[in-house]
Amino acid sequence: MNLPQNPFKRALSDHRRQLGAFLALADAHSAEVMASAGFDWLLIDCEHAPNDLRLVLAQLQALAAYPVQPVLRLADHDAARIKQALDLGVQNLLVPMVDSAEQARALVRAMHYPPRGIRGVGAGMARAARWGAVDDYYTAAPKELCLAVQIETRAGLDNLDAIAAVDGVDGVFLGPADLAAALGHLGQPTHPEVRAAVEGALPRIRAAGKAAGVYCGDAALAAQYAALGASFFLIAADSMLLRGAAVAALGRFIADK
Repeated sequence: MNLPQNPFKRALSDHRRQLGAFLALADAHSAEVMASAGFDWLLIDCEHAPNDLRLVLAQLQALAAYPVQPVLRLADHDAARIKQALDLGVQNLLVPMVDSAEQARALVRAMHYPPRGIRGVGAGMARAARWGAVDDYYTAAPKELCLAVQIETRAGLDNLDAIAAVDGVDGVFLGPADLAAALGHLGQPTHPEVRAAVEGALPRIRAAGKAAGVYCGDAALAAQYAALGASFFLIAADSMLLRGAAVAALGRFIADK
């Protein structure tokens, strides 16, 4: 049995536009609804959503029937959690709050087996290796793993060039909401200073040869970011789409809503 290839990793390497959405509802059924919409990638979120390993597994299984690519955002940098996620079959990780090249290198080590890294060996118990059925998993797996790191603080911006230069980092993703908070504009992700930070960072990421990503729910602004080098975007969230549709539906019947 061959290991599945990773189209998301190749798209990032080629700087092809990838449009994605958050999966925050922590439910396989709603994840499958989102998969049917035509997104290029869907982000299973463990940072702000109530996802655990079994919920992640259920969503991976639901998404497997669709061409959409699953990406997992972990809550932190814990190497043990990274090991569990990879063994579960996750090929794409987005890791929040990366402030330094040292942190980025530690994440790369956590994703790879010795001698390159520190990932524990247990393919016979891992869904990723189809419980030992994948031919030469230990050689094939590293080629299909994809790591994107999030820049969300002043320190991350200050160290951006060094972070983007780390071998094993495939993409650098900018989080305007946390950047806004870090820059003193909590709740204002489109504040001019935040936009200037994003606009200044995108060409630097691209110049380093890495894919540049950003959260942006505005199509016109996303086009501007694309012109500056951004290629992978989060443009929506299942929870926000559901609430927005619910409010709009109610509003059609209640004039003052």
